[in-house]
Amino acid sequence: MNPARKAALILFVALISLLAGCTEVGITGRRQLNLLPDSYINSMSVQQYSQFISENPISKDAEKTAMVKRVGARIQTAVDEYCRKYCDENPFEGYEWEFNLVEDSAVNAFAMPGGKVVVYTGLLPVAQDEAGLAVVMGHEIAHVFAKHGSERMTQGLLVQLGGVAISTAMKEKPEQTRNLFVTSYGLGTQVALMLPFSRLHESEADRLGLIFMAMAGYNPEVAVGFWERMAAAGGGNQPPEILSTHPAHDTRIADLKSLIPEAMQYYKPAI
Repeated sequence: MNPARKAALILFVALISLLAGCTEVGITGRRQLNLLPDSYINSMSVQQYSQFISENPISKDAEKTAMVKRVGARIQTAVDEYCRKYCDENPFEGYEWEFNLVEDSAVNAFAMPGGKVVVYTGLLPVAQDEAGLAVVMGHEIAHVFAKHGSERMTQGLLVQLGGVAISTAMKEKPEQTRNLFVTSYGLGTQVALMLPFSRLHESEADRLGLIFMAMAGYNPEVAVGFWERMAAAGGGNQPPEILSTHPAHDTRIADLKSLIPEAMQYYKPAI
């Protein structure tokens, strides 16, 4: 086979692989490129989560811990029920959920594939109550639901590792692959609410997060107050919007206000 035909064949196979890797985000309908099997992502997630839990103190405050577990369970149950009724595929299928509160003053929270969710005690004063906490947990769980980390890691494989298959990357470049996972999910960052997701991912997680908290019986209108408190807590430390992957606080609040009517269609106050 001559070089030109060989190059054309390689390009054709690559394009077919990319097309095969296109999936659709539930509810929003956005098309995304994800070449990573859930089994790999969930396995890597469990390893990293276990390491994190072993290195960070779990809160001994029974009341606050119960609140975190309660809010998380309500969101998880509501989204599971919705997906069973209306989604072609439930992204949470087979997850073993855990909701933990860790002792740390950082205003922080994160959710990982496989259903591993962590809230830092430093977030609770800003959240103030269950509904405020649901804003954050709904947003973080939305990142997992939409597989933003897998999408980001796919982009990393294509750009940083030359588009090699995940099996090849794991075998030949295990450290780089692990680092790519850690970066893709923002592990090790001081503030998970400032994760290195794109603005597109952040906006999608905001939209889904409002819907998820509404499904769980929390009024999505409280999200505006939460982000106003976040803005006050952050002061002037947030970088200019053009330099940040996150929307500026004013932009985010304005966007949330426009998204609330959609979320309210899913809202059924808890009895």
